[in-house]
Amino acid sequence: MTSVLVAGAGGQVGRALCALDGVDGIAIVGRTRADLDITDLAQVRAALAAGRFAAVINAAAYTAVDKAESDEAAAYAINRDGARILAIATAERDIPLLHISTDYVFDGTGAGPYRETDPTGPTGVYGASKLAGEQAVRAANPRHIILRTSWVYGPSTGNFVATMLRLAADRPALRVVGDQRGGPTAAAAIADALMSMVRQLGHGEPWGTYHFSGAPAVTWHGFAQEIIAHAASRLAQVPTVTAIGTADYPTPARRPANSVLDCSKIEAQFGIRQPDWQASLGGIVETLQTNPHGSKI
Repeated sequence: MTSVLVAGAGGQVGRALCALDGVDGIAIVGRTRADLDITDLAQVRAALAAGRFAAVINAAAYTAVDKAESDEAAAYAINRDGARILAIATAERDIPLLHISTDYVFDGTGAGPYRETDPTGPTGVYGASKLAGEQAVRAANPRHIILRTSWVYGPSTGNFVATMLRLAADRPALRVVGDQRGGPTAAAAIADALMSMVRQLGHGEPWGTYHFSGAPAVTWHGFAQEIIAHAASRLAQVPTVTAIGTADYPTPARRPANSVLDCSKIEAQFGIRQPDWQASLGGIVETLQTNPHGSKI
């Protein structure tokens, strides 16, 4: 059976990847932060020596966008240094590395969907550390795929959907930013895309950077409206959802106004189409309302 090592198995995408263990004859060997410190080269080398892996997926990341502004060292340690160590160790064994990145590598001032070749310009520590991680991967392992995604959500805590449901449970009104646009992306859809790429690695030279996010593009306010609509039947009181401007909700880190990603390259190379986030949202809302502490995937 083909094996794939997943670093960061405790996160949203990592859990979704582990849920695919055994599908199409691929074993997923998940390693959480407690199991594998990606900033420790000796640990990473030992983990790779423990099996014969067709690929390694780096789903580990420091994703606390606001906290990163005051915790720069930790953000760079995981997002840049950890990525570089994984790239070095996989290159030593000629193993492809699939690395997850983010829309935050862009400044968000562009008018249309961002292409892979568009100039980057992160505005905060999180985005800068993730961009540094991309650069480290490119420099250390030529057999790499960098997958930029955005607005990740799933049936676990710590994402926008879970936050909206928590607030809706006891607030009569929600005020949500309406001047930032992006593509909400289910963690399960990202996992499916990554595994589809793994299965096609023996065909041609697909190395490089790709974009993958949900469609259609929407504002945070519009996304919140859809979440509340799905949740309404289980709420004691359905809150109103009012759009506000970014200036009305100041945060330590500046968010991109435009996080929409052009996903035509991944479809052309791998046949992977943008997922419809509206199709999966209802099931995830139901799961979170039934189990507000989050599911195992």
